[in-house]
Amino acid sequence: MFSIWEQEALLRFDVIIIGAGIIGLSAAIELAGRKPQLEIAVLERGPFSSGASTRNAGFACFGSLTEIVADIERIGAEGALAVIDARRAGLELLRQRVGDANLRYEPLGGYELLFPEQLPVLDRLDEINTLLEPMFGDRVFRRDDAAIARFGFNQRKVAALLFNPFEGQIHSGAMVAQLMRLAAERGVRIITGATVLSVDDGPETAAAHCQFGTDHTATLTANELIVCTNAFTPTLLPDVPIVPGRGQVLVTSPIPELTLRGAFHFDEGFYYFRNLGNRVLFGGGRNLAFQEEETHASALNHTIQTRLEELLRTVILPNQEFQIEHRWAGIMGFSSTKLPIVQRVGQRITVGFGCNGMGVALGSSIAQQVAELVMQG
Repeated sequence: MFSIWEQEALLRFDVIIIGAGIIGLSAAIELAGRKPQLEIAVLERGPFSSGASTRNAGFACFGSLTEIVADIERIGAEGALAVIDARRAGLELLRQRVGDANLRYEPLGGYELLFPEQLPVLDRLDEINTLLEPMFGDRVFRRDDAAIARFGFNQRKVAALLFNPFEGQIHSGAMVAQLMRLAAERGVRIITGATVLSVDDGPETAAAHCQFGTDHTATLTANELIVCTNAFTPTLLPDVPIVPGRGQVLVTSPIPELTLRGAFHFDEGFYYFRNLGNRVLFGGGRNLAFQEEETHASALNHTIQTRLEELLRTVILPNQEFQIEHRWAGIMGFSSTKLPIVQRVGQRITVGFGCNGMGVALGSSIAQQVAELVMQG
């Protein structure tokens, strides 16, 4: 049982946000900035974000040439450009809100490795640059084959290298830490260890039924409830059309005189790696087992991890000695259009989801749309 003090001051809010990732924290900051008198609570089941916000690769990117070409084939040029523009705008908003120093942002550019069988995509280079130039004010992709040797890649396997000066990399943990600080400074209450079991929508209030630890439960109520759990949204709202996708990541031991610098992709963005100081962070391979990786379990996939190691040793770091010191997985959420979905799903419940593996780029703009929808009532 709860005291009257607890019921009136600790369990009742104007806005409850479920999920303390990029979207949830950014939505709280947006709402508190627009209406400071709002009592806002953010509920998180773990000690901090449990999805992909702190388990990603820390890329500030918007798409490689092969990914963009594949998107044009799948959803058309207009749809592909809408996806890119949403990512670009989201990155700008994130950098404005958090600050480059707090993000530990490094404008090292983005690269894409092309293998011999992918060289025909270069025939689309001018076309894609022409499509993107109005958005970025310059050509986005240019060849930099000389960097293949400079970065130490296997020159027998990597046939071409594309450079994109508009991308960079961040420290995902530092990003979420600063978002938590910004939310707290605005009076947002972040409640960790709160597993939301179910939600209810009603004409007067919305409710989040929570479990704390093994033997404590509580129902928190609010005028507005926002679900920002991305891939995990269907556990609370089964009709929401989102599919989970697990991302596998590993990090090497320090490598003396490591020369590669930047954010790298290959194979339509399904593989991605970057320097992390003088280590290499490498992730991806979901396309090796799409169905198996459509899961909410943050477990390692041995087949994919083995393939990542193989590519590290044969393509990215040939003739280099290193050990694998860190491995993890994060759960992303995918929509059918590759665009985020922000909508009301009841009288007092709003959802924002569908980062499609681009949470760093899209999370801030999704949060902005969520806040606008909630403020409209």
